[in-house]
Formats: sequence, C-alpha cells, structure tokens
Amino acid sequence: MMALSALAFVGTTGAFGACSDGDQPAVAEADSGATPSGPRTPGFTFEVVAEYPHDTAAFTQGLLWHEGRLFESTGTVGKSNIREVTLASGKVVRQQPLEEPHFGEGIVIMGNTLYQITWESGKAFTYDWQSFKRTGEFSYDGQGWGLTTDGTSLIMSNGSNVLIYRDPKTFAATKALEVKDQGNIVSQLNELEWVKGEIWANIWQKDSIARIDPVTGNVTGWIDLTGILPQLDRTGKEDVLNGIAYDAATDKIHVTGKLWPKLYEIRLKPR
Repeated sequence: MMALSALAFVGTTGAFGACSDGDQPAVAEADSGATPSGPRTPGFTFEVVAEYPHDTAAFTQGLLWHEGRLFESTGTVGKSNIREVTLASGKVVRQQPLEEPHFGEGIVIMGNTLYQITWESGKAFTYDWQSFKRTGEFSYDGQGWGLTTDGTSLIMSNGSNVLIYRDPKTFAATKALEVKDQGNIVSQLNELEWVKGEIWANIWQKDSIARIDPVTGNVTGWIDLTGILPQLDRTGKEDVLNGIAYDAATDKIHVTGKLWPKLYEIRLKPR
C-alpha cells in the first residue's frame, strides 16, 4: 500500500494508451528485475451460461447491478451517458447524457447516490440513482477510469497499477493500493467490480480480468476470457473487453465490452 503523500505522484496512462503485444496481462517486472519464484497465480477460464443483446453503439465504461436492475455508463465526448438497460432485450429503459467536454467513465451506486467519473476532466458527478437527477459534483487530480465500492469507500482506477480509495461524502483520497502479481506491478487497471470480497479489474486492451485482494493488493487469480466474443462479431474499433457486473442477489456474473453486440452471463472454471 502506498502512503497518501505519494498519491500526487501516481503515474497514469491515457485511456487509449498502448499495451504490450502478446497474450499476457499488463504486468511489469518488479524493481529488482528478478523473475518471481514460487507457484503461479491461479488461472480461470469461463463457461457461457447465457448471452444477451448489447447496444453496439455503447462505448462501455462501467457496468453494474443494483436492486435487480442493470446500469451502464458509456464514454466518448458528446456521446457519454448513464443508462438503465433491460438485460433480456438490451434496450435502454432510460438514460442521462453527460454534457461536453466530459468523457464518461466508471459508475457505482452507494445508498441513494450514483457516482460517475470522467476520463480527463477531473470531475465526478453524483445523481439520484432512481431518477438520474444530478445532485452534485466533485473534483479530483489525474484521470478517472473505473469505479466500484466495498460498501464503505469508493474505489477508483486511473489506468496505473494503483487503486485509489475515496470518501463517498467528499471524494477525498483516503488510501492508495498498489496492485501486484507475484511482486510484479499490474498496470492499466480499468473497469472495476466488487465481487465476494475481491476487487475484479479489467485490464485495458486485454481479454483478462484480475482478481485482487483489497487488503494486500496482490492478484489472487486471472480470469482468461479469450474468445468469448467471436472474431466475426469484432469490428477492430477498440471493441475491447470492458464491463463486469456482479449480482450478489443471484450470484451471477455478467461481462461485456466496448461496442460489443453481446453481453454474457458467465461461470468461472479453474484452468
């Protein structure tokens, strides 16, 4: 865990920054340069339980279940919005656009409040989640990518290997958590979800989800979703995996991606 005094020095990468080629997640070697010894981090594959239609115009930045309802946030300037979506049809029930010049990113709901962060504006907006009426805004330093909650704090990613914990009342940073896998930093953490006491994080431009211990920051498992969206359904226009929604009431996991035509319910399988 980083000291709070180091928060201002946390590096970020652009939301459209490059990733290294290959099939491995965005993991960089530790400062020592040594190859970590010991057992490999557990890996998981998936089984598709069901698939549903998804808006191919939705540049998905956040996905979540709340009280049996599915919510999504989308990005790009002039097209960003928060929306409630019907799972079975993929149709938008209601939506609230985000005005220019803001680029919408992750969302989360705590209590009666829906929080929405932005990529480069340094602004977080709050809404009444039932009406989508805007109720306030906060300012923060750096970029905003993903957002989730442990029920007490907001947890935010910025594209680096550091997750920032924030006070939901003031949006002030209260803690910084470095994410590592076997001692190697894991960068480009993107959309986030709280799942059974773990933080799950999409890795930008990878079909991988990191399972993160919220106490230590250690990656406890990798979920490989390679091939979940058939190649025929890909456009090549940044249609990457991004969107995890866990419904604790039904113990179901749903995933999708930017501009994807489908949203999937999945079940994990040990590799």
